[in-house]
Amino acid sequence: MMDVVVLFFLLGVFARLVKSDLRLPEALYETLSIYLLLAIGLKGGIELSKQPLLDLLPQMLACMALGFAIPFVLTPVLRALGLSRVDAASMAAHYGSVSVVTFAVASAYLAAQGVETEAHAALWVAIMEAPGIVAGILLARLGAPAAPGASKPSINWAELGHDVFFGKSVLLLAGGLLIGTVMGEAGTAPIAPVFMAPFKGVLALFLLELGLVAGGRLGDLRRYGVRIIGFALIAPPLLAVGGALTGVMLGLSTGGVAIMATLAASASYIAAPTAMRMAVPEANAALSITAALGLTFPFNIVLGVPLYLELARWLQNLFA
Repeated sequence: MMDVVVLFFLLGVFARLVKSDLRLPEALYETLSIYLLLAIGLKGGIELSKQPLLDLLPQMLACMALGFAIPFVLTPVLRALGLSRVDAASMAAHYGSVSVVTFAVASAYLAAQGVETEAHAALWVAIMEAPGIVAGILLARLGAPAAPGASKPSINWAELGHDVFFGKSVLLLAGGLLIGTVMGEAGTAPIAPVFMAPFKGVLALFLLELGLVAGGRLGDLRRYGVRIIGFALIAPPLLAVGGALTGVMLGLSTGGVAIMATLAASASYIAAPTAMRMAVPEANAALSITAALGLTFPFNIVLGVPLYLELARWLQNLFA
């Protein structure tokens, strides 16, 4: 059963394909982004306030390891497909990081299916945002030729760390988690009507805008050929298997395994492009964003999430 919010995304794609003049104001898009990140963080934080943090440490470490490892797995594959070292590392960083919106769609889908998941799952999103980006930057710099007059290539890690860990998406998500954790359910009750009840409607509007953006980038795929298109559609299910197995080893619920699979399969099109443009400006940013937003994102929200839920159910039965 397709979630209603996915249809808003498809509406946006259709509007762009038929060259409609439909547009969402830039300020509204920015507002919706801030709202979703804060709401997701708050929801996770409220539930996190009910959990002993020490018990979550294995999950946190596993999320960091998974996000950091994915670029190391994907970069050789992308190099074999003909991408340059920096382009392969940059795209791998996008897939090592995660998509908050894909997580939101997966959470909504699981709720609609009556599948419960760990309430602190938003914590996994916050933790997996940065490690893949850092790994991608390391891979881009490994073996890079030295700049003229320099003994080896260098990067301002302090500036990069600030942009990665204190960038808008990570800061809002982590800030929401912290506020929800400190205040708990009772403390956040006065703002619940603003951040909880309207969440799905706001997500639908946000996906409408992303549909417009993705639809506008579909034409770019002709420039990159079948190899990149195939990668953007085949990599997510394969990465999902790794995420699902990680969830099973952590002893997560069926819903938790499905979320972990979804996060592993998702690709960042907010935090990663920003960080990689600063750290690896010579990489082809359009290539990565087209694959992540134009192909992987639609695949995940239309077909991937239901597929990952079935994968989670199958693995849970297999290892039961």
